[in-house]
Amino acid sequence: MAKPLDYAPRPPTPQARLQGEVEDSTEALLEGLTLLRALHDHGVLDVLGKTVRGGEGLSAALLHQLGGAGGTTLLRNVAELGKTLGTLDPREVGLLGHALTTGLNEGARHVAAGRGLGLGELLALLKDRDVQVALGAIFALLKGMGRALREAEGDTAPVPNQTEVNR
Repeated sequence: MAKPLDYAPRPPTPQARLQGEVEDSTEALLEGLTLLRALHDHGVLDVLGKTVRGGEGLSAALLHQLGGAGGTTLLRNVAELGKTLGTLDPREVGLLGHALTTGLNEGARHVAAGRGLGLGELLALLKDRDVQVALGAIFALLKGMGRALREAEGDTAPVPNQTEVNR
């Protein structure tokens, strides 16, 4: 009587497995190579490589990248942003950040509830102390921005009724 053969197929070699994966992922690999080539052409790959290797030559690579057309503008914008952030009081920024977070959460709850807002509710909200404080803060922000923009244009003439508004 014949015995069944114990046949176990050979496991695929790493090369065969790789070939199968390449065939399945050809489009993704081509897109990845295009992205990799663009990163190399713009010098980003060099900077990333130096960052991973511990930063040797990183400063020179970054300066070389920043020496391009947009590098000067980027450096100026970063410097201006740093000056602006340096003049802000951390306590005030923290307070405004907390207020913004609380407001966003309240807004999300309002939207999730699916409630609308009619004219009557809007007028009632104008009597709410929290809404009055928030509107006052927003209008003070707008007033300060307007003053700074006017002064930047060289317009320092007093605005009619300005003293009355500043009460």
